Amino acid sequence: MPINVLMPALSPTMEKGNLAKWLKKEGDAIKSGDVIAEIETDKATMEVEAVDEGVLAKILVAEGTADVPVNELIALIAEEGEDPGSVEAPKGGEAKGEAKTAPVEPKGTPDQNAAPDGAHASYARVDQAPEGAKPNGAAQPGASGGRVFASPLARRIAKQEGIDLSAVKGSGPHGRVIQRDVQAAIEGGTAKAGAAAKPETKAATPAADKPAPKAAPAGGAPAGLSLDQVKGFYEKGSFEEVPLDGMRKTIAKRLTEAMQVAPHFYLTVDCELDALMKLRETLNGSAGKDKDGKPLFKLSVNDFVIKAMGLALTRVPAANAVWAEDRILRFKHAEVGVAVAIDGGLFTPVIRKADQKTLSTISNEMKDFAGRARAKKLKPEEYQGGVTSVSNLGMFGIKHFTAVINPPQSTILAVGAGEKRVVVKDGAPAVVQAMTATLSCDHRVLDGALGAELIAAFKGLIENPMGMLV
Repeated sequence: MPINVLMPALSPTMEKGNLAKWLKKEGDAIKSGDVIAEIETDKATMEVEAVDEGVLAKILVAEGTADVPVNELIALIAEEGEDPGSVEAPKGGEAKGEAKTAPVEPKGTPDQNAAPDGAHASYARVDQAPEGAKPNGAAQPGASGGRVFASPLARRIAKQEGIDLSAVKGSGPHGRVIQRDVQAAIEGGTAKAGAAAKPETKAATPAADKPAPKAAPAGGAPAGLSLDQVKGFYEKGSFEEVPLDGMRKTIAKRLTEAMQVAPHFYLTVDCELDALMKLRETLNGSAGKDKDGKPLFKLSVNDFVIKAMGLALTRVPAANAVWAEDRILRFKHAEVGVAVAIDGGLFTPVIRKADQKTLSTISNEMKDFAGRARAKKLKPEEYQGGVTSVSNLGMFGIKHFTAVINPPQSTILAVGAGEKRVVVKDGAPAVVQAMTATLSCDHRVLDGALGAELIAAFKGLIENPMGMLV
């Protein structure tokens, strides 16, 4: 039976790869350890080594073929004693392109190491080039200088847990050590590196390592490591599992998509706050009282930030826009979202027409939004949409950070803590109250100069706050 050569997974999240070059051609003899192909990923070009011996019988994917899915059959190798000319490509497995070069022995995916009907698994380069394992699942030579036949995931877990792979009995194809064998060794307290291995380990279940993670259905983004893969990195009992609620799932999905789809760039300015703090004190002191004698409003620095962003967007109208796939939507008024932290996540209620509202109106709206957000009583229309957002971590003492844009918005402003700083004024040192603000921009909507114009307008309003009152 021919050996199946599959497209290898060269990283835990790899979904596709480019078959850059075949280093063997059909009819070539292959020995264990031979480099037979080069595979390109988005990060590197890696050599693929053969594990079994035989003759390259069929190349099913030509070199230069891009986006070959992991685990796709790319070549067949005839075993010793098998006639290479009699090896037939499976139905639907005709060569892609004009394959006139040679086959690859890729590496198995991090988790999937068994092939159906007793066929060989696919292999690829790992820390060491594996070689044929001993039959009947016997422990493989390692300390004596031989190479251990193991899956990449098994090697990684063994390294982290200090397991000597040469003392682990393999239950995979041809006695290959796979994930479950290492897990059994960990649970049984056997095969620790530097210790004598016990002759027997707990029998493993017949199933092979779990399949590699699948791509997320939306956007083609990889789903990342599977639950079992992540748990395999840590000692049992050292953690508790907290299921995701709908909010956390939505946050994870949307912000992952934002970083993958929206090309972010960042602009940072320092804003002096002395004039703003004086104006704030004056306005709060002049606030009227309600029937209970409480002030009708109490302005925060964040209220000034929201107002300044609203006015800045209308003063730089080209930045008051969002991306809509085949066009840009440009708005007449500014809609500014404000991140509100709640238990287990956050809401971003939107101040509509922030450019037209007074500071006291913005302040009271935000108090109402924040209270209802923490009670999870906001209506969808109150936190959807918006052109930009403000994320303020100053109250936590954070001086500087960058924030992730909340789609479909095109910018987000990360605001740090106000603090006293020494600056040079008129050629002499002076102490001022200042804060750092960083604008994250979606390069599809704003170019660098436009983003700089927007944050400059914001800085001008913060440092000359009387402009927000007229």
